[in-house]
Amino acid sequence: MDVFRGVDLNDSFILNWFHAQGSFFIELEASLWPESKYYSAPVNDEYTCYKKASISFQNIQSIEGLTPVNAVTPTIDIDGSADYGNIDSLTSSSSKFYVSGNFGNVVINGGEVTFKVST
Repeated sequence: MDVFRGVDLNDSFILNWFHAQGSFFIELEASLWPESKYYSAPVNDEYTCYKKASISFQNIQSIEGLTPVNAVTPTIDIDGSADYGNIDSLTSSSSKFYVSGNFGNVVINGGEVTFKVST
């Protein structure tokens, strides 16, 4: 999907997720590469550029397979920060999105996806 050009979701870290009123949101520490319009040079000996970002699915008809965030144990990093692993896959068909990660194997019926980076 063009919206994820230059974004490595397998190397991005899930910080939170929630579903509310026809929307599903995933908050990330996104792994960005030079193809991304949000890319900047890595800092502090990082592997690549990492920035806070969000994926949102808006105007969805239904969502299946989502595990609540409070039912998943986060990984605590050496610096004390917590994350919920990576997005294992994100694909789409004509009317559905399929997302898998620690939050489950999620099927999103209908809607649109956007990707935004906090600046």
